[in-house]
Amino acid sequence: MTTFHRGWGDPGARRLAVLSLFTLSALLLSAGHALAHNVTEGDAGYIQEIWGVNIIPFLYLGAKHMVTGYDHILFLLGVVFFLYRMKDVGIYVSLFAIGHSTTMLLGVWFGWGINAYVIDAIIGLSVVYKALDNLGAYQRWFGVQPNTKAATLIFGFFHGTGLATKILDYDIASDGLLPNLLAFNVGVELGQLVALAVILIVMGFWRKSPNFFRQAYTANVIMMSMGFILMGYQITGLFVAA
Repeated sequence: MTTFHRGWGDPGARRLAVLSLFTLSALLLSAGHALAHNVTEGDAGYIQEIWGVNIIPFLYLGAKHMVTGYDHILFLLGVVFFLYRMKDVGIYVSLFAIGHSTTMLLGVWFGWGINAYVIDAIIGLSVVYKALDNLGAYQRWFGVQPNTKAATLIFGFFHGTGLATKILDYDIASDGLLPNLLAFNVGVELGQLVALAVILIVMGFWRKSPNFFRQAYTANVIMMSMGFILMGYQITGLFVAA
């Protein structure tokens, strides 16, 4: 169990927290109708116009979605934050990928759709959950440690469902659907590997800092706050759109 030195007494940490939250809030407020799993208008138009098997374009679209999906990146960061062995990183990232891939493929293939605001609010909750887990909150509050592998897989299902819900909005052509979906999914996993590589490189340097654990507490509080902001944004959208 990791013991944190609370970083809020450090003026630099407080400034970092405020700046990060302000920046994220500004990005979300300027996003308009965009959701965490939204497909850009240009990509949506392309998806609606093409017909047949298009492996390379769907590979690109999948990778682009992953590396620009801030919800994915935040959750992935939380998952690997305190994983030091590549074996553990591989296990957890694989569980997330299995969950994400399963519901994305099945959701589009069978036409499963969930209200986009609801599913994206749950995805914001996944970021909150993981940040609290990293902070050791569940052991302090309830005296138990939830199964982190099961949680990663379950939230992976929700992340995939979020993407499936968005893809269904654009009536992707039935001709070539399966290979295109598989290509998209491969692209998502390739994008995830790129994002993971960047995260691990940055974390590797950061962990060498003598102030890492103090800063890690602050970072996870910021991550948790970002998750709450994402949830609030989606819940607000749900009631406004109703």
